[in-house]
Amino acid sequence: MATRITQTMLNSNMLRNLNTSMNKMSKLQEQSSTGRVISRPSDDPVVASRGMFYRTALNQNEQYQRNADQASAWMDTADQALDDVGLVMQRVKELVTQSGGVMDATSLNAIADEIDQLREQIGATANQTLGGYYVFAGTDSDNPPYDSATKTFVNTNTGDINFEVSEGVYLPVNVKGVDVFSSPSTTDNIFSLMTNISNTLRSGQSAASYTDEVDDKTRTVLSARTALGARVNRLELTQSRLESQNLNINTLMSDNEDADMSEVYTELKMQESVYQSALSIGARVIQTSLVDYLK
Repeated sequence: MATRITQTMLNSNMLRNLNTSMNKMSKLQEQSSTGRVISRPSDDPVVASRGMFYRTALNQNEQYQRNADQASAWMDTADQALDDVGLVMQRVKELVTQSGGVMDATSLNAIADEIDQLREQIGATANQTLGGYYVFAGTDSDNPPYDSATKTFVNTNTGDINFEVSEGVYLPVNVKGVDVFSSPSTTDNIFSLMTNISNTLRSGQSAASYTDEVDDKTRTVLSARTALGARVNRLELTQSRLESQNLNINTLMSDNEDADMSEVYTELKMQESVYQSALSIGARVIQTSLVDYLK
């Protein structure tokens, strides 16, 4: 049985096809203006779900990068401080060796004065801060580890300050002050040694006999700096990996969401042609009515 095609059916089909074409053009125009495949989750739930996953991963990775940057700042500060202590100890050795020559009491007292100043310089270095925290105080970073009144290193904290630089990966960023400034004990360390050297010089005696002890304390500082350098190398490798991950995630997110602009422009031009053709054909499909004659 043949189906009778009425004018109303022709008009409805024409309007439906025009609306379909306009919807396609609207979507393509939105893509061309935003540069993205979707503008709302309902456009493509799969793409939207992947986009949320990539953004979460990117936010986590960027947080790890910030943590790594802070860890780098802690380590750089500690490394510079240890370098300063090493330079001071070199000067102490020079003075101790110099005192072994023929010197009068005035010259020995002058050397003792410089030794005292160098001890205070190491004390100030031991109280090095970063962002208001003492870097050589372990987890007790709110309190100064060196007491300038008693000329001693009073901190005994051996805790690690750990930064999460990757998922489940924690890296200690601090140098334990007790391993450097209280080595090997609270009564036999770099500060007590310098106090002993100063007292010996002020008594009119040479301090050349302390040379080996000065070398021993210098090796302690160097050992701490070497261990720190190994962690710095590990951190640099971690930072490099985080940068690569950041690039990879951004690439995946771009591939998932970014529109192919050349393809979008081509389809948009095609849809515009289809729409113009539909309008042209529709003008022929719609019959004239009595209203047209009354005009």
